[in-house]
Amino acid sequence: MKTTNQFNLPDVIVSALTRDTYDPGDTTFSVTQLIDSPRIGILQQSHDSDIERDVVDLIWSRFGTSMHNMFEDAVKGDEYITEERLFYETQGCKISGAIDLQEKTPEGLIIRDYKVTSAWSVIHGKSEWGNQLNAYEWLVRHVKNVPVAGVEIVAILRDWNRRSAETKADYPQSPIQIIRVSRWTEAEQDAYMDERIRLHTEAEKSFFMGDPLPLCSDEERWMKPTKYALKKGKNIRALKIFDTMEAAQQSLETKDDSHHIQERPGEYTRCEQDWCRVSQWCDQFRGKE
Repeated sequence: MKTTNQFNLPDVIVSALTRDTYDPGDTTFSVTQLIDSPRIGILQQSHDSDIERDVVDLIWSRFGTSMHNMFEDAVKGDEYITEERLFYETQGCKISGAIDLQEKTPEGLIIRDYKVTSAWSVIHGKSEWGNQLNAYEWLVRHVKNVPVAGVEIVAILRDWNRRSAETKADYPQSPIQIIRVSRWTEAEQDAYMDERIRLHTEAEKSFFMGDPLPLCSDEERWMKPTKYALKKGKNIRALKIFDTMEAAQQSLETKDDSHHIQERPGEYTRCEQDWCRVSQWCDQFRGKE
């Protein structure tokens, strides 16, 4: 991967931002790989030398690493296990996952993962958090054979706003949120991990055979659906947002002629806003499938 410095930052800042100590160890797939799109993972590997990123794009990733290090250094006592990477072999693959924090309780381990994220993510939730933490519980169950009492996200909100916390009922009241994640049954965890391993393994076989890669799902592409805004005159703010044109039309029929409907087209946010670094080589995105 090529790193650029288009804002001419000093060398010491560039060095700090480009330092990467991540090491998945001797593993076929990490948990973070498995829960993400097989297509994206393979395209990232095959185009690694072509991908460009600017050093400023690394700021939040390195900020997250710094927060991890701060919490890790603060851990004292035998009741905590910090930054432990577990390995488990199944279906001919070695799966690994690094768990940020495990707390020993009489009822079992509480698994925690640190996330530097946005307030929006906490308000609306992220399904990948549940996937990741249930995958970690799957690892703990198979490797350690000890009970798990709970799985949690420790969310550090980089854009938290005190005024919003004071004025909005649904806004996080603190810049650090502990989010209890729903746990699946053991059968559900096993089925999910079996399926993810199968999808990634088959995708790699397809790539080496020159066959088409599996398509990303709408969820993996962060699809934002089309919405319909009821507006009055030239006001910027919508009176109400609807999921369907039919619902918006029904509401419009109760209003006077100064009201109208504005369509807000949906998009594949991850692809179109360049959150996916390989979209330019992706025939799914280029073909708008």
